[in-house]
Amino acid sequence: VQLQASGGGLVQAGGSLRLSCAASGRPWTTPVMGWFRQAPGKEREFVGAIRWSGGLTYWADSVKGRFTISRDNAKNTVYLQMNSLKPEDTAVYYCAAARAPKDPLIYSDYEYWGQGTQVTVSS
Repeated sequence: VQLQASGGGLVQAGGSLRLSCAASGRPWTTPVMGWFRQAPGKEREFVGAIRWSGGLTYWADSVKGRFTISRDNAKNTVYLQMNSLKPEDTAVYYCAAARAPKDPLIYSDYEYWGQGTQVTVSS
């Protein structure tokens, strides 16, 4: 499975961005797609995740209510819509895919990773 993330950029606080993650190869083998982020000097942290089938979502408390995840099964693409962005959301965002995660919130349960896209929120 190959993942291609896109959509990052520079935005002012309070603004919005939408990230995309296109999966290719054998995406049907990875029922869970997740988003993680890593800020300079910090560990990679969970943002949100979605199941291809049924659309069940999982969220980090820090983004709940501001971010949404959607998927387009026909395009094998997952989207992360980020609203009301804050400077503390600044990070490199990664999409990831998991075959059979025990816990979708844990990054070590994901086998495939995209290249990351920078999101910078100015105050």
